[in-house]
Amino acid sequence: YLQSDGYSAYHVLAEAPEVIGHAGCWAHVRRKFVEAADGRNAAAARQMVALIGELYTVERAVRDEDPATRKHLRAERSAPILTRIRQWLDQAAARVLPKGLLGQAVGYALNQWPTLITFLDDGHLEIDNNRAENAIRPFVVGRKGWLFAGSPAGAETSALLYSLVETAKANGLEPHAYLSYLFEHLPGAKTPEAVAALLPHNLKLDDIRPQGAIL
Repeated sequence: YLQSDGYSAYHVLAEAPEVIGHAGCWAHVRRKFVEAADGRNAAAARQMVALIGELYTVERAVRDEDPATRKHLRAERSAPILTRIRQWLDQAAARVLPKGLLGQAVGYALNQWPTLITFLDDGHLEIDNNRAENAIRPFVVGRKGWLFAGSPAGAETSALLYSLVETAKANGLEPHAYLSYLFEHLPGAKTPEAVAALLPHNLKLDDIRPQGAIL
């Protein structure tokens, strides 16, 4: 699965054969309605913020469940909320100015709708991509200082390395130890399966721990 905000390039990426589904981000949708709550249609915008809040209430309740249970509970609890949200959006679209803050928020949500309901399909999915946003924030903050990658190839290498570092952190691995382990063992990985075995989610801290080291 690919999970992203509504940036158009991600929809192109979602067509790649390796991607089995494209999930949207409810945090981005909510943010637009929060911004609209400061405008002329504040009361209506707050209604949608409250509805999205109901989705997040379900998410907090199911967070520690296994994926199968999460999927079942979302179908039972979140799907009816999504039906109400879609009805609200359809009604609002006929009443609000498209270029106003609320109109833009409504338009964004409707345009992203197919991706916004994808999280119902698989209990492994999250309701938003906040985890990825938080992971890339240090890079986003720093890039104005770095400014240039040197070349397109350098930019691609940077993206690959940052992805490995943040994925290692997300899977509980110390990044330096993981990269050291990866670079030591990657030359001997001669098959796709052997390469996949070196990905962070397929390793534990004990696998990469040097003998006698404390991580």
